[in-house]
Amino acid sequence: MACHSRIWSEDWWFFGRVRWMVDEARARKPTPAAGRASGGGGWRRAAVRTWMLRVGSSFLIWTAVVQLTSVWQPRLPRSWPAACFDRRSAGANATVDLSVIGGEEHGIYKSNGYLKVSCNGGLNQMRAAICDMVTIARHLNLTLVIPELDKTSFWADPSDFGDIFNVNHFINSLRDEVKIITALPKKFSSKIRTEPFTMPPVSWSSEKYYLKQILPLVRKHKVIHFNRTDARLANNGLPLRLQKLRCRINYEGLRFTPEIEALGDKLISILRRSGFFVVLHLRYEMDMLSFSGCTHGCSDKETEELTRMRYAFPWWKEKEIVSEKKRLEGLCPLTPEETTLVLRALGFTRDALIYIASGEIYGGERRMAALRASYPKIVRKEMLLSAEELRPFQNHSTQMAALDYLVSVASDVFVPTYDGNMAKVVEGHRRYAGFRRTIVLDRREIVELLDLLQDGKLSWDQFSTAVKEVHKNRMGQPTQRKVIPGRPKEEDYFYANPQECTGPSRISSIQSREFDI
Repeated sequence: MACHSRIWSEDWWFFGRVRWMVDEARARKPTPAAGRASGGGGWRRAAVRTWMLRVGSSFLIWTAVVQLTSVWQPRLPRSWPAACFDRRSAGANATVDLSVIGGEEHGIYKSNGYLKVSCNGGLNQMRAAICDMVTIARHLNLTLVIPELDKTSFWADPSDFGDIFNVNHFINSLRDEVKIITALPKKFSSKIRTEPFTMPPVSWSSEKYYLKQILPLVRKHKVIHFNRTDARLANNGLPLRLQKLRCRINYEGLRFTPEIEALGDKLISILRRSGFFVVLHLRYEMDMLSFSGCTHGCSDKETEELTRMRYAFPWWKEKEIVSEKKRLEGLCPLTPEETTLVLRALGFTRDALIYIASGEIYGGERRMAALRASYPKIVRKEMLLSAEELRPFQNHSTQMAALDYLVSVASDVFVPTYDGNMAKVVEGHRRYAGFRRTIVLDRREIVELLDLLQDGKLSWDQFSTAVKEVHKNRMGQPTQRKVIPGRPKEEDYFYANPQECTGPSRISSIQSREFDI
């Protein structure tokens, strides 16, 4: 606009000068006799006046064109002074290009390079990581290549991103924030004779770390590859716009494939026919027990098997674990038997429909016997869907987990028996969806109460009353995330309580609701 103003003022000065000269010439216009006496001088003065008028008219037209282009952007020849026509090239960002995604201009976007990421972990750990990586790409103005998923962990699932998530929706729904591509451009990748610069970013880092440490590396190498993505962005202290972007990616940008969504909707519809239903995330699976070292209730043979497995995975750093010590600290998943007593104490009646969201329970039906005896209406996806419907998802644990995720978010009550990644991410999604009832079990208190009950130091009524009292404020109500500076692993996880995205309007709409069973 400064360029336009300068031209406008200069043009009017010049035009005023021309008008003065024309008026002056007219005032001195000679009489016919004088003109004849002067010979060709009168003709020359007339020619000068005509030339001045033409110059003045030309500048008036130029000024009109400049003003017109302030509201209309023409397609100009390269030789024209575009700096005075194109508002988008003015100022400090004069070299910024328009990025095009899917053939449409979406705004000013100058890519500083390319970001490739290899996610690690299960479905929900990777889901949160994808949200963080997109946020980082946006913050650094990087072009993100569709993330690679973990195929080498315990689950050994060969699924690619497009087998689980809707790629087109992912790209298009976030196109106004970040450019996402399915692969590095061939023209660009052909210049890279070696593997791209690879590194794991520092865990729980702020946005400043990525600006100061990572952006210079991208500018140097053009492509950077993050080979670890779990918990690489801080829970707290980030700008509000980045926190809200994490929510937008998680709750709007990441959708499962149409096939997974359709089957998940069918599961939810079947469960809804019975009315009220509970999802129990019974995290009593072999990998969790081996990783955590929790063997309470296991036989000696099972304990040996779990220990061998823990030593077989080098990336599970903790090897020597005292199971009972961890249990008393509340760091172990509840056993199926313990879970049965807690559900009864909380007031879930025998006729409750309970959907088990988990993989294969370690110990099989032997360990599930007490739970089934108290709650005969226990179901799993394998019981509600035909073998034919589940066949495309067999041997793809991540895709099966996606079905459980959808049912968990939609349930009337969600009860996780361990605060793993699925428990946390589902809890946060349910908060975002309107603070749906989620019972976050206080395992440390529960274990102490269970032991007192077993030792006969508490009656059943005392035990039940105590369990309800402990959890009266752990039913999914709005709360503030716990922040512990310098100890991010111990503070509340962003994706379990995205408070920046729930807002006062969502909170006020549920304040009158009773958060009990």
